[in-house]
Amino acid sequence: MVDTLTPEGRSERMSRIRSRDTKPELWVRRGLHARGFRFSLQRKDLPGRPDLVLPKYGAVVFVHGCFWHAHACQKGRIPSTRGAFWQAKFEANRKRDARNNRALRSMGWRVLTLWECELAKASTRERAIDKLANRLRRGA
Repeated sequence: MVDTLTPEGRSERMSRIRSRDTKPELWVRRGLHARGFRFSLQRKDLPGRPDLVLPKYGAVVFVHGCFWHAHACQKGRIPSTRGAFWQAKFEANRKRDARNNRALRSMGWRVLTLWECELAKASTRERAIDKLANRLRRGA
């Protein structure tokens, strides 16, 4: 499929994609806060700038977008145009995520990840946030 936008138009559209305060991240923040959890956001002193940091529980939470982190779901597919570029980008993202997770674990943090697809539907969103809250409380 051919891109219908000019390179400048595509660049403009891609530049509008946010890296923080995304809908999935806000859903998780609201859900955990409603369940009594308190956290800090995007701590610059931690590798990978986790979306949520819960020092009381020794945990950090990443809310990953399926596309950008190449999740094994429908949204995580490689685009049909410029496949080599996207393959390299996704591979670099995966390696960076793994490196950051290792660094955080070596610092004593538990690393928990929620995926955009788990949060897309309201019914699965509540279950995913409940599961996350239980994992935080259990310390697992």
